[in-house]
Amino acid sequence: MPAELKDLAQLREMALPIAGETMVNMGPQHPSTHGVLNFLLVTDGEVMHRAIPHVGYLHRGMEKLAEEVPYHGYMPFTDRLDYLAAMSANQGYAMAVEKLLGCGVPPRAEWLRLIACELNRIASHLVATGTMAMDLGAFTPFIHWLREREVINDLTEALCGSRLTYHYLRIGGVGYDLPAGFADRTLRWLDHFEPMIDEFDRLISHNEIFVARLANVSPIGAAMAIDYGLVGPNLRASGVDWDLRRDLAYSVYPECQFEVPLGRGYRGVVGDCYDRFVVRVLEIRESCRLLRQAFERLPEGEIQAKVGRKLKLPAGEAYARVEAPRGEMGFYLVSDGGESPYRLKVRTGSFSAMSIIEALSHGLMIADLVALIGSLDVIAPEVDR
Repeated sequence: MPAELKDLAQLREMALPIAGETMVNMGPQHPSTHGVLNFLLVTDGEVMHRAIPHVGYLHRGMEKLAEEVPYHGYMPFTDRLDYLAAMSANQGYAMAVEKLLGCGVPPRAEWLRLIACELNRIASHLVATGTMAMDLGAFTPFIHWLREREVINDLTEALCGSRLTYHYLRIGGVGYDLPAGFADRTLRWLDHFEPMIDEFDRLISHNEIFVARLANVSPIGAAMAIDYGLVGPNLRASGVDWDLRRDLAYSVYPECQFEVPLGRGYRGVVGDCYDRFVVRVLEIRESCRLLRQAFERLPEGEIQAKVGRKLKLPAGEAYARVEAPRGEMGFYLVSDGGESPYRLKVRTGSFSAMSIIEALSHGLMIADLVALIGSLDVIAPEVDR
């Protein structure tokens, strides 16, 4: 028997200790799992006793591949770690290499990185909040957000020629400077977009049916969130005031003014599904604020440090982490003095988020599992790597 099927058989055996329970496979092609994920549901009718995540369908050996390509050549692979947050993945890997190399980044390049990553954060949260509404039966809000996300895609295409997997950031800087008129074009869109957030709130965030589906569902307390290693909006929604951009500041974020939204029990208890939704909507507003500051303070100058086409890093190790849309994305890099990494380990937010689902699943309705998965904003490629 293949190893994967053998593991699945063992999970089935573990999952059915009581006669009369039913086991249902949710996925791996279910639209609400946001990727190729499988959940083994042990249910009594519509009520779940357990929801066991079964991952690995998208494993591509991304970390092992790093050992086979030069340092510059691995950058496009980072785009595929989280296809909704490729800019942040680019930056985390670049920062790890730069730390080991002892390489600085020109000030203009740092601000361009911030612009690229905050645009990407907005695009990612538009998908997260839009699909969460769609998963629960509200289709229209997602279409509104797709319209706005298409403008961001147009902007990134003008910036670097790509709309999803960007390969825009480089070791030592960025690949391209802003095209003519990019700042004015982005600011005009922000003038249009910020009132659209208010419209989205009227349409879905304050919709009583939507609120009833999310408020008081699967609350995660601060201690539990920390114990399970939650990061990013999932951690902050539980009331934990922690954001890498502020608390372990990197790039030019210390020069910017922005708030860190926290879960406060907006319509239920602190850390419930609704808080996780609202925190992401509030983060969209803060990213707009950061973008306006970046365009105001963008200096002239170089966009790329001179690092050479072939890199040979000194032997050693380095760890760099960024606040990606799904929370901390960390890169642990080990060099043996060669032209490729000796070892690369990537830490992602979705993997830790998956670990808490089983603990929260007992007593939930099957329909509420859809709300829980959507509220955690799990991306399958980031889980498996």
